[in-house]
Amino acid sequence: MSRFSLLLGGDLTVTPRLRAQLAGSRVLAADSGIAHAAALGLEPELWVGDFDSSDAALQALMARVPRETFPPEKDSTDGELAVDLALARGATELVLVGAFGGPRPDHAFLHMTMALRLAEAGTKVLLTSGDQEGVPLLVGSHRFDYAEQTLFSVLGFTDLVVSIADARWPLDHRAVPFGSSLTLSNFVSGSLSVELHSGRALLVAHPRD
Repeated sequence: MSRFSLLLGGDLTVTPRLRAQLAGSRVLAADSGIAHAAALGLEPELWVGDFDSSDAALQALMARVPRETFPPEKDSTDGELAVDLALARGATELVLVGAFGGPRPDHAFLHMTMALRLAEAGTKVLLTSGDQEGVPLLVGSHRFDYAEQTLFSVLGFTDLVVSIADARWPLDHRAVPFGSSLTLSNFVSGSLSVELHSGRALLVAHPRD
C-alpha cells in the first residue's frame, strides 16, 4: 500500500486524528494547498499547479520545494493534476487534505465526485478538513471507527438503496431517492455499519478526537 497525502486549498483544522492519518505518507501540494504544510509540519516532495492562487510571499517561503508548473489555461484543476501525479508515482491510497470548504465550493464538489470515481477504479480515498471526513461508499458493506454520538450523513449522488446499523436512526434496505435528505444528520450509536445495496454515495462525518 502506497499512501499519498495531497494538500488542497480548502479548510484545515489540525487534530491528532488527522496527524495519525497523515503519518508515514508521501506528500504533494496543489497550488495554495501548500499553505497547510507548515501547520502540519510537512514538506511536500512536489508542488503542483499554475500558481495563480499562491501569492509571492507563499512562493518565496516554499521556494525550496520542487515544482511542476502548468499553464492557467488547462483542462484540469490543480487538485486533479496532483491526484494524477500521485497515481503516476504509485499511489494506491490518497488522503485529500483541505478537500472541504475554502473559497471554491465547485472545487469541494469536484473533490467528492472525484473521490467516488477513484474509489470505483480501486484507489482508497479519504477526504478531510480535520473537522470533516468523507469516505466513498461502494456497493457492499462498510464499517467505521467513529466515536458514539459522531454526526454523519450519507450523501447520495444517485438514487440509493441503503442499510445503516448502530446509528440513532437505522435503515434496512431503504430506498432513498436522489435529492432526498433522509440520510442526512444521523448519529453513531455503536460500531457504525453502512451497507450500500445500489447507487453511488459518500459518507461525511464530523469526527471528535
